[in-house]
Amino acid sequence: MSAQRERTELLVENLANSDTTRTPEGGPYRRKDAIFTSDPAAAQFSSLFESEMGPSAVGVRVAQVVTDTREPDKRYLPGHPDADADGYVAFPRMNPAEDMVDLLGASRSYQANVAAISAVKDMISKSLELFK
Repeated sequence: MSAQRERTELLVENLANSDTTRTPEGGPYRRKDAIFTSDPAAAQFSSLFESEMGPSAVGVRVAQVVTDTREPDKRYLPGHPDADADGYVAFPRMNPAEDMVDLLGASRSYQANVAAISAVKDMISKSLELFK
C-alpha cells in the first residue's frame, strides 16, 4: 500500500506541474516515475506470513524515483516570460491522459489492498465471535 501511495503522490505531482516552465533547479519541471521492486515481507507479522504462506511471500516497495531526462517540449510562445531568444518555451514532456490512466491504476491497486485487509479483518472478527 505504501508503494502505491508513493506512486500516486508522484503522479499527482506530475499532473500538477504539467505546465510548469520554471523550477528552482532551472528549466521546466521534469516528470518523475516510481520504480517498483519486490521486497521480502518485512512487516510486523512477517514470521507468521512465512509460516503460513512459505518463504516466497513478497511485497513491493519503491526502489527508486527516476526523473525524466528527455529534452523538454518546445512551443512557440514569443510573449511568454520564459521564452528563449527565438520565442520558444520549454514545457515538461508528459502526457496528462497517460498520467491519469496510471493514477487510476494506482488508485485501484490501493483499493484492492484495502479490500483484502478489510476481508482479513472481517474473517478474524467472525472467528473471534465463534469462540465466544
